[in-house]
Amino acid sequence: MSAVAPTRLAVRDALAEAVAGMLRRPGRAVLTALGTVLGVGSFVAVLGLTATLSSQIDARFDVLTATEVGVEDVAAQQDEFAGTGFPADAEQRLRAVAGIEHAGVLWTVRLDPRTAVATLPSGAGDPATGAAVVAASPGAVAALVPTLQQGRLYDDFAERGHERVVVIGSGLATRLGITTLATRPALYIGQEPFTVAGIVTDLRRRPEHLMSVLVPRSTAEQLWGPPPPGAATMLISTRLGAARQVAGLAPLALRPDHPEYLKAVPPPDPRTLRSGVTADLSALFLLLAGICLVVGAVGIANTTLVAVLERTGEIGLRRALGARGRHVAAQFLTESAALGGLGGLVGTSLGELTVVAVALARDWTPVIHPVTVAAAPLAGLVTGLLAGLHPAWRAARVEPAEALRR
Repeated sequence: MSAVAPTRLAVRDALAEAVAGMLRRPGRAVLTALGTVLGVGSFVAVLGLTATLSSQIDARFDVLTATEVGVEDVAAQQDEFAGTGFPADAEQRLRAVAGIEHAGVLWTVRLDPRTAVATLPSGAGDPATGAAVVAASPGAVAALVPTLQQGRLYDDFAERGHERVVVIGSGLATRLGITTLATRPALYIGQEPFTVAGIVTDLRRRPEHLMSVLVPRSTAEQLWGPPPPGAATMLISTRLGAARQVAGLAPLALRPDHPEYLKAVPPPDPRTLRSGVTADLSALFLLLAGICLVVGAVGIANTTLVAVLERTGEIGLRRALGARGRHVAAQFLTESAALGGLGGLVGTSLGELTVVAVALARDWTPVIHPVTVAAAPLAGLVTGLLAGLHPAWRAARVEPAEALRR
């Protein structure tokens, strides 16, 4: 009498049983895989959007921040009797430094709180309360990168002649009722009259000055005196790639006798900025994606466990026909892994579509690393496999006789 050969469960049979199990209850299979779909989709979308944002940060950094250097007046901190750190001919001294496009000194004029900015003297009419008066040399105005709506910006001629001209933002002009410069409208700062030379709609650097009145530096000094110690700053716009070099040379070029009176503030390192932003975004959104994956795994585990209880009779019959415990466990593991893998594939597709849709809406270039696309379905497969371990273990321990009696 020959011995009974041990039963085997081929991989093809396990896959067929898993597919049959999912097709037997398609609605439940879809809901079970939904958690994995959301988790993997979030994973792909997070990494794709982070990579896309990083490239956009690089572009914007190059355009604005990388070409801006600020110089602060710290003379009062070095010597209380030093006075203003910036010399009167600061703009001329910087013209010898290569890489500078525009440079100029500016500060906010400290006026009596009762001083109003209006189109009539003594603040009559409709004064613009809260409008600041900023003394700015022509170079500083140019470094602000203004967008001119009407008129023109004041130039070196106005600066040398102490001309009483101002440049205002379009919002302030609307507030004061100035709609056209054809009539050469006047503007009063307290009792001092000025001619509005230009109206700007945007200041790419320091947009907060759009609600301010820009006055030539020399005119402001003549009317209201020099700036208090530490109040003035210099704004320098440079060519791309020259900012850090200019920052190193500017204090010495401005004050060769006391370069320590001035502190140049170069733009931050773009690699550090990009790495910091990317790390922050990745940590935040990957945490959310991880939570979604955990929720998906719990859903798969719960549904698979319920399926084990519902299919106890089927398990008992399989065990009675010769199936071993590991065969039953392999069947349920294959089913949960298949659900996780399917959810991973669908989630990867949805994540890619999300990245492309956001990039198109924001006029960005979508960036998705190939490793992300390859790893995402594998993450779903592993999630489903781990979620099915406990239900498969429970199914393998079902006794055939007890199961058939239920």
